[in-house]
Amino acid sequence: MAQDFAHRNYSHTQRKVTGKSGGRTARDHARRTLSQNFLVDRAAVDSIVAVADPAGTVLEPGAGEGVLTHALARRGAQVTAYEIDPLLAAKLSARTRSEDRIRIVRGDFTRAKAPREPFAVVGNIPFSVTAEIVDWCLTAPALTSATLLTQREYARKRTGDYGRWSLLTATTWPWFTWELHGQVSRRSFRPVPSVDSAILRISRRSEPLVQQQSSYMELVRTGYSGIGGTVRASLRTRYRGVDEALTAVGIEHDTVVAFVHPDQWVELHSILTR
Repeated sequence: MAQDFAHRNYSHTQRKVTGKSGGRTARDHARRTLSQNFLVDRAAVDSIVAVADPAGTVLEPGAGEGVLTHALARRGAQVTAYEIDPLLAAKLSARTRSEDRIRIVRGDFTRAKAPREPFAVVGNIPFSVTAEIVDWCLTAPALTSATLLTQREYARKRTGDYGRWSLLTATTWPWFTWELHGQVSRRSFRPVPSVDSAILRISRRSEPLVQQQSSYMELVRTGYSGIGGTVRASLRTRYRGVDEALTAVGIEHDTVVAFVHPDQWVELHSILTR
């Protein structure tokens, strides 16, 4: 049975919409509003499950029609699947009523209370709320990993695949790894989105690389402040011995901040905050 949670009043009445809508139904409008692109490629589902390697408690944001939900349960996970669309949640709840490894929650995943025991997140997430779901995962104390199907560009940015590193990746690096695990074609979805996807794996480190979180994050944010155009210019506004520290970790003085590897931020922190 589905459980109501932070339920929003989305209408799911099937009716014609007139005027500028071009005859789209309310369901069509809901799919666009909720960024619904359903995964229909079995090989892609298998790839996500293989990367996630699910065990124990797994939370799934945006369960949709339940293709990934069932695959996770078949691998032995205890799945709590969140679906904000009331019609989809009701259908999935009816189809899984006899499944003791699946619980359907009708509501917004980003408003969920994180479990206290270790758990993982696995999902084909709506593109429109990617940032909110990732932030939720990063702030959940008991999260062990998040395996998310995201826009390919987002996954590449967060994992340094362009040769550049984002502020979010750099600030969380001492506590989480960010890995890119392959592309999923847009043709693997219905309706077909305008971009390809990729599997992003965020894993909590068993031991943090840095103990002083506040001073580390202050250092990285200072570097990304953009003052002066280079990491050297930004850091020199607040720290002493910057030139020597940059040389020690192998960073050229004219390096733009995005090209500093997260491991180098860890080294810089150990030097500049002694």
